[in-house]
Formats: sequence, structure tokens, C-alpha cells
Amino acid sequence: QAQLVESGGGLVQAGGSLRLSCAASGRTFSSVAMGWFRQAPGKGREFVAAIRWSGGATYFADSVKGRFTISRDNAKNTMYLQMNSLKPEDTAVYYCAARTTSVVVTTASGYSYWGQGTQVTVSS
Repeated sequence: QAQLVESGGGLVQAGGSLRLSCAASGRTFSSVAMGWFRQAPGKGREFVAAIRWSGGATYFADSVKGRFTISRDNAKNTMYLQMNSLKPEDTAVYYCAARTTSVVVTTASGYSYWGQGTQVTVSS
């Protein structure tokens, strides 16, 4: 059974950095698109970043462009989200997700597999 497990969340001051990891198991994700989403209290799930697993092409929401980077380690079946220059408005539960195709989409409904989420809190 496919499983995604996030780690690396926590509490950080504004301007700080965190790196989230998403470990995939149960099936190979080497040929599918994967992404990160976040959900703040009282808000919907928001696209953050995505990566074409095989090609490495990356996509970002405007709100995080230039501050976040997404990468993957195929050998470890793991995806990362490096978050720099964090702001209080980045506070949310962050989820990793995987599609069943290689095409990247930015809507949550396009992803079939989800992790349990990891909390990121940025204090001002």
C-alpha cells in the first residue's frame, strides 16, 4: 500500500528556515508528479510546490516563489521542501501528495496519495 510520511515541521521565527521531507513507500513514485500543499486554520488546502519526479521540472505558488525550493532524491524515494525566509503567513499544516501520472497539476483534487501532514509555525 502506498504511503507518504512527512517530517521536519516545527516552530521557527520569522526569517528562519525549515526543510520538510516526504518519504514514499509501498510503490514506486519514480515516474509521477509530486507536490506540497498547505492548509492554515479556517482555510482551504493551498498549492505550494510540485515537481515532475522523472524530469525534475519544478513549479511554485507565487506566494513562495524565490523562498522555497522543491527537490527529490530518487534513490531514497524522498521529496524535500526547503523553506527559507519564512513568514508568519506560512504557518500551516503542510502535506505532501503524489499523482498517478507524470503531469503536474496545482489542484489538490488531482493528487491521489496524501501524507498525514506536518505542522509549520512561524512566529513574528
